[in-house]
Amino acid sequence: MNIDLKSTPCDDGLKALSSVFKKYGLDDQAVIDNALSQSQRVVVSSGNVLLRQGEPQTSIYFVVSGILKACHYGNNGGDLSKEFYFAHELCFLYACWLTKENAEYQIEVVEDAQLLQIPLSLLSQPQWQTVKIALLSQQLIYKEQKEIFLLLNTPQQRYQFLIDHRPIWVQKLNNIQLASYIGITPVSLSRLKSRLTE
Repeated sequence: MNIDLKSTPCDDGLKALSSVFKKYGLDDQAVIDNALSQSQRVVVSSGNVLLRQGEPQTSIYFVVSGILKACHYGNNGGDLSKEFYFAHELCFLYACWLTKENAEYQIEVVEDAQLLQIPLSLLSQPQWQTVKIALLSQQLIYKEQKEIFLLLNTPQQRYQFLIDHRPIWVQKLNNIQLASYIGITPVSLSRLKSRLTE
């Protein structure tokens, strides 16, 4: 695996991460500074794995640049894309965090990435309770929205949703990645795209 650990995280990344912590309700600057001091800059190339399926999760990754994905590999070798993570998003597996069980999903690098790696154990500390509740609330809403996305929409409506609401996904992800997220084959996605441009 081609991972380069840097002892000094980039200033822009630290500022962005600090803003994310504040957005989730953490207003104690000393607690934020302590978290930032524990972060490690990680530069990793596309195709590398940050968390293997079946292993324990110990870190949160904050995406400074690049793209990550969470996916599950079945016995046939095919993968199901759970989620993609872009700049200024936190990447970790919520169920794994809450249950402390090994990961059902794998976290991989889709596009060369610059990350800040933070100990997951921070979220268990009492002063992080507000952040924990905010993250869980956000995740619950997101899960409901994703169920609506998958269950109540046709593949064409799902793709149109990505065009309208997540254009960076359509710009940055290839047909295989988009099709896996939408729940169709790449061939079906190609046909769907052709129909939309007619």
